[in-house]
Amino acid sequence: MSNVLVDLSNAMAAAAEKAGASTLLVNARRRMPASGIAIAPDLVLTADHIIEREDEILVGLPDGTEVPAKLAGRDPGTDLALLRLERPAVKAAETAPEAKVGQLVLALGRPSPSGIEASLGVVSAVGGPVRTPRGSLDRYLRTDTTPYPGFSGGPLVDAEGRAIGLNTSGFGPGAVLTIPADLALKVADQLAKHGSIQRGYLGIRSQPAEVSSAARKALKREQAEGLLIVGMEDDSPAAAGGLMVGDILVSLDGQPVSDHDELFARLVGDAVGKTLPVEVVRGGQPQVLKVKIGARP
Repeated sequence: MSNVLVDLSNAMAAAAEKAGASTLLVNARRRMPASGIAIAPDLVLTADHIIEREDEILVGLPDGTEVPAKLAGRDPGTDLALLRLERPAVKAAETAPEAKVGQLVLALGRPSPSGIEASLGVVSAVGGPVRTPRGSLDRYLRTDTTPYPGFSGGPLVDAEGRAIGLNTSGFGPGAVLTIPADLALKVADQLAKHGSIQRGYLGIRSQPAEVSSAARKALKREQAEGLLIVGMEDDSPAAAGGLMVGDILVSLDGQPVSDHDELFARLVGDAVGKTLPVEVVRGGQPQVLKVKIGARP
């Protein structure tokens, strides 16, 4: 007769071993090294806050050897940095579908050459968007795993050893979060192409405002709040697109906007330079204007 606890223990150990092949040591700061995740044979994604020097970066491999790496790009807003190895030397991590609350997970790190380290827990919350000290995240995960020193930049993995996200303590004391894998990979793609993340800019000052019942009926959807435009910069994208003080901004590119966090999330990445539909409520009636999204100064 099989023992359920033994089977579970063996499965989690196998998951740690599988994901450990793509969990690397990142030595780019004065104190204890941190961790990283291989996303391609020559690319390593890690936490931006652990990159204290941009040269003489060394990445420790599972076999104990080290490979020099260069900084390919970084984004303090999402606390992500991308390293390019001197030569292809690693196996890319396998990623998992979106995480669910209650899911059993492992936080992994490789903070020393002695090997992989792990902490067991569950996904306790899925949230977002959320404002960060220097940007925003569309989504985040919170778990009850223990963030041991050097775990930042390492993966959160499921029971099959697939990466669910990247763990970081870089958003402030006590704010240990996991950046979902799909979001982290999108940022990594932009870093590989541009070296940084482009963030959009409308040039407005706004505050949350209620959308009246009559306006909701005209919008043909239930949206309780939007952003009341209370000020606008001269020669801004918003001004050029015809937005006016007094408009209530309710959607961007077909996606509802109820607060500042949602607006910031819609303006990240590929939005910059594109002409997108911006829906506003003006005089109680919805209007759609075309606005070319600028790059945030």
